[in-house]
Amino acid sequence: MKNFWRNIHLYLGLAAGIVIMITCFTGATLVFEKEWQQLIYPERYTVTPGEKRISLDETAIAFQKNHKGASVTGIKIYSDPTRSLELSYSEEKKHEGKKDGKKADGDKEKSHKEHGKKEEGKKPEAGKGAGGGSQAFVNPYTGELISLYTYRNTFFFTMFSLHRWLLAGDIGKLIVGISTSIFLFIIITGIILWWPKTKAKLKQHLTVKWAGWKRINHDLHIVIGFYTCIFLFAFAFTGLAWSFEWFNNGIYWITGTENKRPEPPASIAVAGTTITFDQVYTAIKQQAPEAAYYTLNKPKDSTAAYAVTVMPLNPVHEKASDQYFFDQYTGQLLGTALYKDRNLGQRVRGIFYPIHVGSIGGVPGRIIAFLSCIAGVTFPVTGVILWINRLNKKKKKAKKKESRSAKPAAQKEALAV
Repeated sequence: MKNFWRNIHLYLGLAAGIVIMITCFTGATLVFEKEWQQLIYPERYTVTPGEKRISLDETAIAFQKNHKGASVTGIKIYSDPTRSLELSYSEEKKHEGKKDGKKADGDKEKSHKEHGKKEEGKKPEAGKGAGGGSQAFVNPYTGELISLYTYRNTFFFTMFSLHRWLLAGDIGKLIVGISTSIFLFIIITGIILWWPKTKAKLKQHLTVKWAGWKRINHDLHIVIGFYTCIFLFAFAFTGLAWSFEWFNNGIYWITGTENKRPEPPASIAVAGTTITFDQVYTAIKQQAPEAAYYTLNKPKDSTAAYAVTVMPLNPVHEKASDQYFFDQYTGQLLGTALYKDRNLGQRVRGIFYPIHVGSIGGVPGRIIAFLSCIAGVTFPVTGVILWINRLNKKKKKAKKKESRSAKPAAQKEALAV
């Protein structure tokens, strides 16, 4: 029976091994993405606190004045006085030049739209802005522009794209989803193969023996595989929510809830002078005086409302944010979408991302996620080496049997002579 499970484990590993290695490696690089960004570009995220902050509107106007065609669409304000201000902005498309040039610009815009559709469910955290758009980091005390940043042009976006769809759009997304499903079965069959029959075997399966490269390779695959299997299973299982819509919908079906959020309220007034970022910030501070950060999003049209995302100081997890909506003309609070008001399905789905990246366990959880992903990269390699060693062992045994059976035959021939 064990040979049956070993063959299943082997062939599934051979089928999905390369994709598993890629997703585990890219997953490891993304676990500490925020920390890597802040370590590599400290000047982008931290500033020396001053006596007084410049108003949000002055900062936005100054930025738009110095960057023709740019329009500030949102501002992220951290309560930490040493953090920079983050402006999200969009740029007008240029339509100058010949017809061919116009056509090329149109094709480019269409391409970006199509690519955006493929990115559904993309995490908007880690300073990426909505949909990975452009951002400006500004000193909130001086108004000085620190840095411009577009997530799509970074190393981490490449890693993210590899992780989610292998840089191959919908086909890549499907391949990742299928390979992730196979990985779950590999983990299950691996546990079956690991399971010891005796206490002596249990001890062997819990410790790595540093005696010869073959034994080390064997133990790295089996022993480390055991210690990381539960974490890798959790990361792979939650990852399916981004690969398959049916899996995502299944969360709500099992919990008996709907995957629906109420439509954001529209502004009551339909004309007049719109309120400013500073007025919105004052209004949200009255509703939620303390928070880790506030993100103010400008209305997309004349009927929409200001949408403000608030991250509490001690959230349940990094996705447990609240939203407030303000009339863009009067500043009146129109409604809220609080984390505590989400249904069971939304709460379960909301916890998938923190589990997937290990942040549900804080820094220790992310360290475990990083080490588990690194181990996941090695398993296809150590598994193939195990398979080759086993084949070589069988060949040696077969040769020995042949040589043993050949000796009596030779002796008989000698006697006959």
